Amino acid sequence: MVNRIQQGGLSICKVIYDLVMDEILPGTKIEPTHFWIKFEDLINQLGPENKALLNKRDELQSKIDTWYQQQASFDVDQHKQFLEEIGYLLPEGDAFQISTTNVDSEIAGTAGPQLVVPINNARFALNAANARWGSLFDAYYGTDVIAESKGLEKSSAYNSARGDEVIKLANKFLDQAVPLNNGSHQNVIEYRLRDKELVAIFADQSENQLKNPAQLLGYNGVNELESLLLINNGLHIDIQLDRNHPIGKKSLSSVKDIVLESAISTILDFEDSVSTVDAEDKTLAYKNWLNLMKGTLNTTFNKAGKSINRSLNPDRKYLDREGNTFSLHGRSLLLVRNVGHAMYTDAILDSQGNEIPETFLDLMLTSLSALHDLQTDSAIRNSRTGSIYIVKPKMHGPEEVAFTNKLFSYVEDALGLESNTLKVGVMDEERRTTVNLKECIRAVSERLMFINTGFLDRTGDEIHTSMEAGAMLPKEAIKGEQWIKAYEDWNVDVGIECGLQGKAQIGKGMWAKPDEMQEMMSTKQAQPLAGASCAWVPSPTAATLHAIHYHQVNVTEQQSKVSERPRASLTDILTPPLMLKTSVAESDIKKDLDNNSQSILGYVVRWIDQGIGCSTVADINNVGLMEDRATLRISSQHIANWLRHEVCTAEQVIASMQRMAKIVDEQNSHDDNYQNMAPNYESSIAFQAAKDLIFKGCEQANGYTEFILHARRREQKSKG
Repeated sequence: MVNRIQQGGLSICKVIYDLVMDEILPGTKIEPTHFWIKFEDLINQLGPENKALLNKRDELQSKIDTWYQQQASFDVDQHKQFLEEIGYLLPEGDAFQISTTNVDSEIAGTAGPQLVVPINNARFALNAANARWGSLFDAYYGTDVIAESKGLEKSSAYNSARGDEVIKLANKFLDQAVPLNNGSHQNVIEYRLRDKELVAIFADQSENQLKNPAQLLGYNGVNELESLLLINNGLHIDIQLDRNHPIGKKSLSSVKDIVLESAISTILDFEDSVSTVDAEDKTLAYKNWLNLMKGTLNTTFNKAGKSINRSLNPDRKYLDREGNTFSLHGRSLLLVRNVGHAMYTDAILDSQGNEIPETFLDLMLTSLSALHDLQTDSAIRNSRTGSIYIVKPKMHGPEEVAFTNKLFSYVEDALGLESNTLKVGVMDEERRTTVNLKECIRAVSERLMFINTGFLDRTGDEIHTSMEAGAMLPKEAIKGEQWIKAYEDWNVDVGIECGLQGKAQIGKGMWAKPDEMQEMMSTKQAQPLAGASCAWVPSPTAATLHAIHYHQVNVTEQQSKVSERPRASLTDILTPPLMLKTSVAESDIKKDLDNNSQSILGYVVRWIDQGIGCSTVADINNVGLMEDRATLRISSQHIANWLRHEVCTAEQVIASMQRMAKIVDEQNSHDDNYQNMAPNYESSIAFQAAKDLIFKGCEQANGYTEFILHARRREQKSKG
């Protein structure tokens, strides 16, 4: 029996009520009675509109399904005309520029990596918040950027030969980012400050200076230099010096490390990377966000037999050229991602006993918690401009974005905030948003701080929206289709047209292979080259390495170049990745089914059995992939599509799932908390959840996985 507190017409789970009353409200100057009255009023006023918008999604999808069923073949021009007739594809209005103000420099002025981390794991959240600065030496030494060839292996003891390779790579980076007039950082034996300028001294006692002296911003050390602070493309570089340090002794110039400004911003995620299915789960998530906003979050954990306490890093102190002290932000700028409009929660019931939109609960409590940051005089601050940054996923078209704008305005009024204090990030991951992106941006033009693309969710929505059009290409082949390139380019094109440059982030999606850093370094530069001012990375180490790409590419200049090209093709975007023929070799069917089934099961079994919403999951080839629900959506929708169009049979799918369950069980054999799915498939709630996702995939609203996952996770929790 859930313990509830009655507050006006609201029935509130006690754990949520106690958190609000005892920890969130105190110190905000918001009276409890006022808060709950406003919350109930929000639910009563805007709850029906939320429901109506969800109904419209279903109505539009039903019309699209029927239209596809009536077509003998796909014709993109007829498709476009039909979408215009039903109000799915809307007229594009006149040119405009967003007018967002009071955004922090990490949003408006600095291009760099962006972390996404589950909010319900305090350790991960702290690691991400502290990933603003990262050791380049550690990133090189600890990853496959340096291959473990003979003599360069990683081991329990420090490998000095590998360390020498780190120093070479680090000096090569300095030569690119902060070059000298002549010569290489590789050959510097000493750095000095003379007449407020950086002087590099070589073995023959010749001297050189920075090619651009303005790159030197500051230093530490009075009698002897301890560090040099430089800047390139808006990102800081801290060259740390110590000739007595074990690494400093190995470096010709006494450099013991190079610390890069890395994760400029971080999204604390309440959505795709968490498993929060009830009031208890949500309470933990809200508490972590609250303590981040208070600057007090800390956690203790064991590592290598030692107890470690972790808290938020302080700001970093330096001396400028005149000897005056100044500081740089020590932590990543924190954004919070609320859930989308589709989910409802029983954490609070309305006056009729109905569940409320979970996004209402997220918005009210994350915004209320952020008041502690806006009102604090603590040295640990998040926003220095008085803004609260909220990313909204899975919105469908301009009407829903406008509704979000209305929600934000209501909460601002309820909490006594100035208009547009709540900034919004619009995730471009549903087709109805993509094709109407300009009008979506217009709907929040005074508070927009972020747009981005997400291949996995966008592909999952593409498959579901076009479910009745025909069988989709094999999943890997979809990535090579023209529609996906057009989608990625369109997002940047429209964002720049609408004036996001210098005011808001234009983002790209996740690098999903946390152990494949060499591959990331070879490929992910494409995102800043595409004009993206931020791109998602799976770890602090990946953020430090990806930061190098932003030293190599001046994104502001790149966006100016991109603005000169024609906008990407809407026709390409509206052409789904259909197979030209539905006959596929049996071996190819088996391969695709196995890949998809393994991906689904590997993720679902942790979600359902252990409540883990994001982790590194081994794929069928034992390559670790950072997975969240977006992966699940595309994989389950793809199999559902092939079943719908008889590319495969139900028997083939079940056989594949059972084969892959055994593999997933083996991949998790090291985990003492893991529950095998094989051979008792019928009694495994996780296996049954995976079956539901596939065999009920066509009937899931927009192909979302949350409804099945939440129901099955609650079933598992009820069993203890």
